[in-house]
Amino acid sequence: MRVALLALLWGSSFLWIKLALDGGLAPLHLTVVRCALGAAVLLLLARSARQRLPRDRRTWAHLVVAALFCNAMPFLFFGIGEQSVDSGVAGVMNATTPLWSLGLGLLLGTERALGPKRLVGLLLGFGGTLLIFAPWQQSGLASWAALALLAAAVSYAVAFAYMARHLIGRGTPPLALSAAQLLAATGLTTLGLPASPAGQSAPTLTGVLAVVVLGVFGTGLTFHLNTRLIADEGPTAAATVGYLLPVVSVALGALVLGEEIGVRVVGGMAVVLLGVALTRTGTHRPSRPRTADRSTPVSARSSSGVSRTTSAPSALTPATCQGDSM
Repeated sequence: MRVALLALLWGSSFLWIKLALDGGLAPLHLTVVRCALGAAVLLLLARSARQRLPRDRRTWAHLVVAALFCNAMPFLFFGIGEQSVDSGVAGVMNATTPLWSLGLGLLLGTERALGPKRLVGLLLGFGGTLLIFAPWQQSGLASWAALALLAAAVSYAVAFAYMARHLIGRGTPPLALSAAQLLAATGLTTLGLPASPAGQSAPTLTGVLAVVVLGVFGTGLTFHLNTRLIADEGPTAAATVGYLLPVVSVALGALVLGEEIGVRVVGGMAVVLLGVALTRTGTHRPSRPRTADRSTPVSARSSSGVSRTTSAPSALTPATCQGDSM
């Protein structure tokens, strides 16, 4: 039941983004409000759990970098992308994050065990992405908006690697760490507001409600549910959520927004998910956390890939990075 609820909350993030944009919010304004509301929820949860925010400058410096790549940039890129790309497609692009994580790991030398299955999965995943966007066709989705969606997934991959190296397992409780990260993201995105073009009209009630739901439920509450799921049922159960996100995003886009998805795009989605599944072969190996707190995630949808409890980058989007995944 919790897996289904978490998948619904994360997977619906792309629907709320689309509704907020259609309701008159600019991508940057959407990002700022989303980060601020998510931070408020996590601050309340951290306070109720008596978890204190980090105080040392070194941790905050790392948090600023993590917030840039895991929250500010991908949240903004998804907002830009969904201005002209369907929410269902955006959800599938979010699911390519593990592919970029694997590619980044190979480039940096942190991934060495690339067997035949994972290699085939990597090639299938990128091939499926190419099939979705079909740059060789006039009717393809290739555009600056589509590239923004891919940039969001790449940004998540960079963030996961950085967070695993500098933030996870360093003694800061998970709720406090994520609250601090979203606070940093709120500050970073707020700095860009003076340069953001004003909307042509005031946001509609639907747009305001959509961004509130996105910030409170799709960004803040999902983190709490994810950490509890990891603590109670383990990282493998939590990781299955990531494979449900694109299914939820596509279904909601079709049912609520009437988005039409052609055979080529559906085929590309299936190939992407198969590729992601193959790249995860043999990677879900639970190990003991470095601290006593079993709920410490390798955050990592939003997106929305999910999480693990070791220091390795997570396969799927974490709550504090999602939307989106997460």
